[in-house]
Formats: sequence, C-alpha cells, structure tokens
Amino acid sequence: MIRKYFVERFSWIIFYILLHLFIIFVAFLDSAIPLKPLLYIVFLSLIMFSIFLIFRYKKETYFYKSLEAREESLDITNIPEPESPFEKIIENSIINQTEILKQSAAIGQMTLEQEKDDLLSWIHEVKTPLTAMHLMIDRLDDELLKSHLTYEWLRIHLLLDQQLHQRRIPFIKNDLYIENTDLETIIFDEIKTLQSWCIQKGIGFDIQLDVTEVLSDAKWLAFIMRQLLTNSIKYSENSDITIYSHEQAEQTILELKDSGRGIDPKDIPRIFDKGFTSTTNHRDHAATGMGLYLTKKAAESLFISIAVKSKLGTGTTVTLTFPKRNDFVNITSM
Repeated sequence: MIRKYFVERFSWIIFYILLHLFIIFVAFLDSAIPLKPLLYIVFLSLIMFSIFLIFRYKKETYFYKSLEAREESLDITNIPEPESPFEKIIENSIINQTEILKQSAAIGQMTLEQEKDDLLSWIHEVKTPLTAMHLMIDRLDDELLKSHLTYEWLRIHLLLDQQLHQRRIPFIKNDLYIENTDLETIIFDEIKTLQSWCIQKGIGFDIQLDVTEVLSDAKWLAFIMRQLLTNSIKYSENSDITIYSHEQAEQTILELKDSGRGIDPKDIPRIFDKGFTSTTNHRDHAATGMGLYLTKKAAESLFISIAVKSKLGTGTTVTLTFPKRNDFVNITSM
C-alpha cells in the first residue's frame, strides 16, 4: 500500500520538489536573496513535508485498505465510513452498483425458479402419457415389437428422469432425508426397471452384498445407482455386471464392475465434468455427458466418494465409499 500511495501522490511530490528547486535557482541568480538561510528554510520545509506525508498516509489509506481487505460479497454493511468527498463518491458508487447487482440477481433467481418449476411441471405432465404408453406396450402380443418399444420407452423415461434430477441438483440439500437405507432393495429395483434393456443386450448380474444397509438418502442413492447401471449396460454386451459390497474401516464399500468397452486412461480425470462424453468414440451423439456429472454432484451431497478404474477394451469398476455415521452431523437437513 505504501508504494501505491506514493504512486498516487507522485505528481504532487514532484511538483513540491521542483518548486523548491526553482526557489533555490532564483536565489542563486539574484544576489539580493541570501542563499544559505534559504537553503535552511527549504531543508526544514522538506522535513515538515515528509512528516506531513507520513501522517496523511495512515489517514488517506485507511478507507482503501479496508476496501482491499473486504470480502468479495454483496454485503455493504462492512464498508468503512468515508472521511473525504472522494471516498464518499466511491462509497456511493459501491452501494449503487451493489443494489443493481442484488436486483439483477433477484430477478435472475426468480426467472430460474420459474423455468425450473415450468420444466418440472412439464416433466410430470409427460410422465402421464408415458405411463399409459407403457401399459399399452405390455398388452402387445408381438414380443419382438414389444421389446423394441419397451427399450425406446425406457430411453425416454431415463432422459426425463435425468432432466428432472438435473433441475433438482442445485437444491439437493433441501431435499435430503438421511436414514437407514436398504441397499439391496434399491439395487434390485433399479435392475428391474432396466430389465428389458438388459435382456435385449444379454446382460446378467452377479450380486454379492455383505453389507445390505447404509445410512443415506434413498431417493438420491437410487438415482446414483440408476446412472451407474445405465452406463454399465449401455457400454456392455453379452456379459455380467458384478455388484458387491463389504465393510472396510467402518465404511461401506460398494463396487460395480462391468466387462464393457472401458474408458481411455486420459479420459478418466474428465468423466465427471459437465458435458464431457468421450475422446475414444467422439461420434456417439446419444451421449449427453450429464449422467456422471449429476452422479458426482449427488454423491458429494451424500458424502459418498466415487473412484473409477478402467482399462480400454476390458471393462470398468466404479467404487462407492459411503461415509462413516458421524460424518452426517454436517448435513443440516438430517
């Protein structure tokens, strides 16, 4: 701040020094003006000016130091009291800009809430004809046609479900209810939902759950499992998906292993990024790049750690590490 202060007052200091040099120069040219006493006066004047600068430094920089140390937020209550007209101008400018930003943020939040409510309403409206469509598909006698239509229905259902949860993710902490959750029930329910797709692709399941109960939110845990199972089924053919759980260091470990196409090692650090699909099969237009992103977001809110190991052409293993019971004291909605 000292350097900035002298840079700010540089022109004044230079003017003051040049003014005194000019006086000395005039005294040097005019013999009627005694030079030595004048030099003494100039010397005393420079000392007094230096003391004045030191005194003014603390007074003039206090307001700006406070602004520099202020947290970057829209809270204007911690702005220091201005002591000069220029500082008052700065304070008024900050207050006016903050009010404008608050109004813009409020309008943006209202618009976002309205769009979210409209989309959620639309999704729920669409689910009604989807349910009716599923009932009509179940009545078909042609098994091949029934299988194909069920698969396409399932794709629409999963996309709508993903969109629904995508809109809820920003407000997930208000939607959590942490309780003892039956892991086995969630897994079997999700497999049952994806059953027609699994049959079509010749995929089976090998499930071994040493731990069948975890402390979590049932709805969001089901969403996480749905996304992971969907990914495994999507990229696997005629193979089994292994799901097993065990306890380690007071934590439940759940592993989901498939024998699908695998993930390129260079892609693994990016698979949870929003919108990222793949560099191996970049022409896969069906991929949205949102499934694993939303999975990661939901898992973070549930204090679940996700690790992925994969080898291209061999398969992928996803490991979910559930938190210890005491870790949930940080969840305010519990």
